[in-house]
Amino acid sequence: MKLHPYVLSASLLATLALYGCDDRAAGDAASTAPGAQSATAKPLADWPHVDSAIKSDPALETRVREIVAGMTLAQKVGQMTQAEIKSITPAEVREYYIGSVLNGGGSWPGQDKHASVADWVAVADGFHDASMAVDAKVPVPIMWGTDAMHGHSNVYRATIFPHNIGLGAAHDAELVGRIATMTGRAVRATGIDWLFAPAVPVVLDTRWGRSYESWSQDPALVREYAASYTQALQGGFADDANAIASVKHFIGDGGTEHGKDQGVTRATLGELINIHGAGYYGALGAGAQTVMASYNSWVDTGSGEDHGKMHGAKVLLTGALKEKMGFDGFVVSDYNGIGQLPGCSNASCADAINAGIDMVMVPDDWKAFIANTIEQVEAGDIPMARIDDAVSRILRVKLRAGLFDGKKPSQHAGAGTVEAIQDRELAREAVRKTLVLLKNEGGALPLSRDARVLVVGKSADSIPNQTGGWSLTWQGTDNTNADFPDADSILDGLNEALGEASVTFSETAEGDDVASFDAVVAVIGETPYAETNGDIVASDTVTHSRRHPEDLAVLQAVAGKGVPVVTVFLSGRPLYTNDLINLSDAFVAAWLPGTEGKGVTDVLVAGADGKPAYDFGATLSFAWPAVACPGPRALGPDGAAPQFALGYGLSYAKGGTVATLPLDEATQCGEATALPVFNNADVAPYTLTMGAGAQEQAVGADLNSTIEWPRDAPALRVRTVQVNTQQDAREVTWLAPARLFSRSAARNNFNAFALNDGALQFDVALVHAPATPVMLSMTCGPDCGGSIDLAPVFAGLEPGEKHTVKVPLACFAGRGANLGATDVPFQVEADAPFAASFTRIRVVAGAGDDEDALACGKGGAG
Repeated sequence: MKLHPYVLSASLLATLALYGCDDRAAGDAASTAPGAQSATAKPLADWPHVDSAIKSDPALETRVREIVAGMTLAQKVGQMTQAEIKSITPAEVREYYIGSVLNGGGSWPGQDKHASVADWVAVADGFHDASMAVDAKVPVPIMWGTDAMHGHSNVYRATIFPHNIGLGAAHDAELVGRIATMTGRAVRATGIDWLFAPAVPVVLDTRWGRSYESWSQDPALVREYAASYTQALQGGFADDANAIASVKHFIGDGGTEHGKDQGVTRATLGELINIHGAGYYGALGAGAQTVMASYNSWVDTGSGEDHGKMHGAKVLLTGALKEKMGFDGFVVSDYNGIGQLPGCSNASCADAINAGIDMVMVPDDWKAFIANTIEQVEAGDIPMARIDDAVSRILRVKLRAGLFDGKKPSQHAGAGTVEAIQDRELAREAVRKTLVLLKNEGGALPLSRDARVLVVGKSADSIPNQTGGWSLTWQGTDNTNADFPDADSILDGLNEALGEASVTFSETAEGDDVASFDAVVAVIGETPYAETNGDIVASDTVTHSRRHPEDLAVLQAVAGKGVPVVTVFLSGRPLYTNDLINLSDAFVAAWLPGTEGKGVTDVLVAGADGKPAYDFGATLSFAWPAVACPGPRALGPDGAAPQFALGYGLSYAKGGTVATLPLDEATQCGEATALPVFNNADVAPYTLTMGAGAQEQAVGADLNSTIEWPRDAPALRVRTVQVNTQQDAREVTWLAPARLFSRSAARNNFNAFALNDGALQFDVALVHAPATPVMLSMTCGPDCGGSIDLAPVFAGLEPGEKHTVKVPLACFAGRGANLGATDVPFQVEADAPFAASFTRIRVVAGAGDDEDALACGKGGAG
């Protein structure tokens, strides 16, 4: 990846005045004061040594050695194992000496999304008691990790703060520290010890679906925030509210090519050190005790060396992090991350442990992992010294964090109380400080308190859209306002500030007399997503209206009526929105504000004296694109400047004018090499749908329920499973004749793919072999299409075996499909008995010419 000239800017150089770092390789003097900066700092030539705020304690080290010396191999490997709470019982924790458990997104006590704080503590007590009842010489307390991404966001009734991208816009490290303190208190109140936070990616391409987990594209801000968050969360582990930090994901997850989740980061070693390393220097300097390895790969563009997946990169996990940087805590893998290494599986990977992974996150296959790892140690594939080092690191962290204090989780201050997981005033303050005013023409804002206001848009009264991903559920989907009883929507805030009699809500504005109001407030934007599902593919534009045309339609319905239009835009990243901004008199980037929608209206509505009650103080921590196909860091493909630069932001005190913006009509970015249809979730404009006879119903985004449809006489059973990554596939069981298909409302032209030997490609795992034909179709309307029989393919598969099916587009064209007007690129029609899991459905250029592509015989696939 070639970086643009301004990457090595003053803001980047400021990161090199590293918190607690000794840049011995570059020859600069070490910074000794927390947050110190130097105007003469130079780019680092190598990984710096980082002086941790938590120092080595000789007495504690002696205790670690004594405990390790008395452990059996089974007890050691058990300590290195982390299982999902859905897949393990307290009795098994005791039997296998398990060191850690986690709850993934969408995992709750008893699988009850509305589990109480007391329910969480009860589960924590059960696991803790089991870990202390083992027959080991010294019982080791278990530690529980959770994704508390923006507050304790997986727990019912917890306050949910703005996502990191909004907090970055606030440019307020002290605020981030207060949020970390509150989050630690909330986590400990549910009996959990460990947060998989802070996330410290420096995101270069906001096509990445995890962009909202980043504070900024500016490494200096990420470093500063990482230090503040970690220090506030962990403290000195002297307080019951302190929790263990896990800085993630090591390293380069924000720099993947085209922003592809779990993709390839192409960067020089210097770029990895000076850009992507910044957050680690801040967090490790503040004493972060754990580091989570990343899913991405690294190709060193300086040397040309491909280091492969981070979970197996010893040069980074051990060489850079542990040896050069001096990190003495432990490294944890990501969810089934070891299974992505060549020759490994989710249940077996000596290479990852030898590379430097200390604790292995094996959610479901933990029993097999323990057996395999013990066998690998006994066979000499993993040295006993590496096992002892890993266990020593785990014990060191547990001792430092006070887990050996003899208390059950329920005995800690605040345990089991709802009050401990809430701080609505702090969250409301945070929302006020994260709003970026991009446009405000003609004094559209602030709104007068005596104004009559029409409120429109799908997000005005949607807590799920405000909170985004990692909110109660993993993707933030499957939620309604009822799931957030201690929250306020933006509409709630407007009703309170203006009076319900002065506010009319009409989501689409259809039939409303817009001119009869004093102002229109449109609340629009992205809908919830998390990793992978949120990615924008490289060939697609970043035009918001491309994915959410309903937002453009609602603004078109209210603009130009002589009434000022104020748009509040909810998103997890900056997007191309010139069309929306032109239709708005005021435009506010509100990011993903969380549960406190009234924080938005605090700033939109004037005080009783007619003056602003609060001003806009936030500025962009990511540049805002001016074109539909931006390059990395929101620069255009030809180096065009962003529409709104890093640091841009208007205020009431400091106004500004935004002229009519040029419109970019691009519908595609470069040559399309792949068109995704379904990947973990629907990819717009396609919708995965069930069909039986004349009945049809969208499968939907629910990842946690089993659907049997139609309800009166089920023909299909659908549930979410894993084929490649967490909750990425739909397992479909045919109970009667039925079909599963993805359809677009518009016809799509696949001729360019066909001319380039394109194929319909998808991953499938057989559950139950078919006894009758399984017809795979591509259609172009009710009486237009082509089909082939895949039953011979499934006949050759073993249950549970993953297979990638590639069917040349020419096969469908030869059977009657019009590839220039395709509405359904994927349809499977079958009858009972048949069951299989499907994911990564896409049209791929060149795949039809692959050796493993199907050849199309007359009667089906040959």
